[in-house]
Amino acid sequence: MRTGILIDELGVGFDAMTTQAREAAKLGYETLWVAQRGGWDALTALPALAAAAPGAGLGTCVVPTYSRHPITMAAQALTVQAAAGVPVHLGLGLSHRHVVEGEFGYSYDRPLRHLREYLQALEPLLRGEKADVHGESLTAAAGLATPGAQRPAVLLGSVSPQTTRLAGELADGVITTFAGPRAIGEFVVPTLGEESRVVSGQLICVTSEADERRAALEELYGGAANIPAYRAVLDRDGFERVSDSAIVGDEETVRRQVQSLEDAGATELLVMPFGSPGEQARTRELLAS
Repeated sequence: MRTGILIDELGVGFDAMTTQAREAAKLGYETLWVAQRGGWDALTALPALAAAAPGAGLGTCVVPTYSRHPITMAAQALTVQAAAGVPVHLGLGLSHRHVVEGEFGYSYDRPLRHLREYLQALEPLLRGEKADVHGESLTAAAGLATPGAQRPAVLLGSVSPQTTRLAGELADGVITTFAGPRAIGEFVVPTLGEESRVVSGQLICVTSEADERRAALEELYGGAANIPAYRAVLDRDGFERVSDSAIVGDEETVRRQVQSLEDAGATELLVMPFGSPGEQARTRELLAS
């Protein structure tokens, strides 16, 4: 199972992000991922991380589709791919109604129709072809002059059966959040098919204070359990709280739980370290090995 790591961009300066990237690459992480969470722009940040960590793959997890037209998204992704000179994994997602309508002011009506039409426009553009989509939610009728640019992989942030099926049809795979071995093995992999990628995003902390770390995590992210899409993901594994989905414990406990994800069919681990600075360092070092 390939292993990548989330570069923490929340409330930190850009120098701190490049330092994280440099250290992660030295440890041997294969892919550096950046989230789109209302701060630095994930795609724009990737070439700087490439300069700090030459040779490491780069990914976004995930960029909302509603905020960028597919022609714009394709142009930006191809530009980043060419500038970075390494594999780029374009993680896209629908986001959530309260973000799309409450923050962007766009309609979230029939999001799956929007996502299907978006991918139908995006894919030919990434392959160097012209898009010709005249749909109910968007129009994209143009090509891009980006000679020599390689197609980035496209992964969907997936939390529902419908988006997972769509990923199997029109993308290279999915990025999961809060999904444990049962959800991956019994739902995600059978829905996607054998050839698709399953990037398993996991909150992980190597610690001797598991109860305290789960309690702190619940304070930060516990509200996500009230979002219907995430609630459904948690329910598939029998998790009551967001913190139940996290991998927390000593080295052997963490190794065992990570192995269970690979056994369930995850092709890649996306490590999201949390805890004290020392615990995060222990987590990074363990999982890099």
